[in-house]
Amino acid sequence: MKALFDFGFRKFVTPSIIKIVYILIMIMLAVGYISFTVLAFTESVMFGILVLLILGPLFTLIYLALARASLESLIAQIRTAENTSELVRLAGGTPPSEQQFGEVPPHPAGPTNPQVRPAAQADPTRPVNRQNPEGGQTPPENPYKQ
Repeated sequence: MKALFDFGFRKFVTPSIIKIVYILIMIMLAVGYISFTVLAFTESVMFGILVLLILGPLFTLIYLALARASLESLIAQIRTAENTSELVRLAGGTPPSEQQFGEVPPHPAGPTNPQVRPAAQADPTRPVNRQNPEGGQTPPENPYKQ
């Protein structure tokens, strides 16, 4: 309940209430299915049987699958944001705050034609071999290896 009144939006509320939202969607779909079936039987018996056995379950399952996919997508985005914040914290940085974004750095000085490199500049598409700078096929070191 405390997270609902967090005006800084530091903690996400959605993961804790997503189960309730999904259950409410299932209940609304079931009520819609039953009421549509009853209305179909009031029109004609054949239309009621068609809705009861084919159309009702088909539309209900399609809407349930779309709702589930939407909710899973929302949760995936929230988990990505949480994991990114955790990675920034573990790397020793601070996550960006809404009060202070800092200045935008100026454009780096460099050649105006990106196709032309100075002769002393290494090829940025080839990994540098730290043990044998002259060449070789040793892959670069993993900076995240502990």
